[in-house]
Amino acid sequence: TENDVVYDLGSGDGRIVITAAREYGARGVGVEIDPQRVEIARENAENAGVADLVEFRQGDLFEADISDATVVTLYLLPSVNIKLRPKLLEELDPGARVVSHDFDMDEWEPDETETLGSDTIYLWTIPEDTTKDFTE
Repeated sequence: TENDVVYDLGSGDGRIVITAAREYGARGVGVEIDPQRVEIARENAENAGVADLVEFRQGDLFEADISDATVVTLYLLPSVNIKLRPKLLEELDPGARVVSHDFDMDEWEPDETETLGSDTIYLWTIPEDTTKDFTE
């Protein structure tokens, strides 16, 4: 919604945060290590008319401050998703949502899983108690 702040870790050309801004009025932040892709994403945001709602930061997703995100999206390898779990649990507020395209988080059970054609989308919600066992 317009109340969300969507972070896309490994944002590439920026399509996810641009779509969130254009379709839902959400603010968005893309974090991308490749400076050329960051420039392309910024151009795409300008062309889509949402440059005032989104920003793209060049940097390492493991070092990015994601604490103001209400939604984090990922299209990363499973090993990277698993390495990100502690960061997500530490930095995100309870109720924040994590959405991964095609790759799960090992034993961290998703709240929802949806298959769209050959793609699988996983959704997790950060719980109140982030110290509990997420394999339940």
